[in-house]
Amino acid sequence: MVKIGDTAPAFTLKTTDKSDVSLSDYLGQNVILAFYPGAFTGVCDKEMCSFQDNIGRLNEAGCVVLGISVDSPWANAEFARKYDLGFPLLSDLDRKVIESYDASFVGLGGIEGYVCANRVVVIVDSEGVIQYRWNAENPGVEPDYDAIIEHVSSM
Repeated sequence: MVKIGDTAPAFTLKTTDKSDVSLSDYLGQNVILAFYPGAFTGVCDKEMCSFQDNIGRLNEAGCVVLGISVDSPWANAEFARKYDLGFPLLSDLDRKVIESYDASFVGLGGIEGYVCANRVVVIVDSEGVIQYRWNAENPGVEPDYDAIIEHVSSM
């Protein structure tokens, strides 16, 4: 499992406009990687909206948010549009990033064999080192947003 102090695994994923975004694009900035199981699934809606509601505080702390799911760029685009999300949502279509971050969940919604992202929050510092990691015990649990903001603000 990738843990605090490890170098964050590199990745390049598709955004909602199908352009490529790499973690290395954000070197020099702190980054929250917010893995979420799926767009339009209740708790994911609340989580992404909570990050959006706190985007000013996060940006003031020198941090950007990247949402990552296995959803298509089209589903993520509609999700971002519906909730007016001002940060990138990235599509991990081949599930390699959720695997490299030990953020996989199998069987969402009782669908045997379906692999998606679990709800996991990873904070990567400006040099690409993991400084914080939170894993949901199940996808229905939300992170402690105040603890995340406090951690980013102290970096």
